[in-house]
Amino acid sequence: MTEKNIPYAHTNTYSTLNELTEKTKNVWFVFHGMGYLSRYFINYFKELPPEENYIIAPQAPSKYYQDKRFKYVGASWLTKENTETDKNNVFNYLDEVWSAELASIDKSAVNVILMGYSQGVSIVTRWIASRKIDCSYLLLHSGAIPAELNPTDFEHLSTATPVIYLYGDKDEYVTEARVTEQQLKGSALFGNRLEVVVFSGIHEVHTSFFPKILTALDE
Repeated sequence: MTEKNIPYAHTNTYSTLNELTEKTKNVWFVFHGMGYLSRYFINYFKELPPEENYIIAPQAPSKYYQDKRFKYVGASWLTKENTETDKNNVFNYLDEVWSAELASIDKSAVNVILMGYSQGVSIVTRWIASRKIDCSYLLLHSGAIPAELNPTDFEHLSTATPVIYLYGDKDEYVTEARVTEQQLKGSALFGNRLEVVVFSGIHEVHTSFFPKILTALDE
């Protein structure tokens, strides 16, 4: 048996919330976790002031049924199968979304906030490392930083960029050993820019933290 590769054109969706105008102060590029669709994930950001915040939620390409009734659909960014090929496909897709949405604006005039939730943490960190994407704020929420990344991958980030690792104290996927591992990994990658924030809760999107990001950026 021989397994071969072949390139082909592929089209994927993504979701946005609010309008990108001259009043926009913050552009959010947010990566959902496994099992989400971007059009539902983006609803977590609907309480942000709409005139000042424009949210872009890319869509993981691999969709699947989550229940035996074939009713609910979720999506995954990557698996252990053909990871390198799929990773490059995802990066190419993200490049196109980034260009389509932000190429025409002065990114120095807005705050660019990058966020990964759960599985999205591995995607956002790998993508910005690969493409040398800079940002005003990096939020790593309840997910794992890939082991293959190293400090040189993030030397391009501004020294003023805060990096927050956020997780719930009752998160069933974040054990004490995992927390220690992520703190050590995050400190090695981001130095004293890394701040670990713990909230009271389970493995869920902690929307109450979002206004704190805006306050920090306004200071």
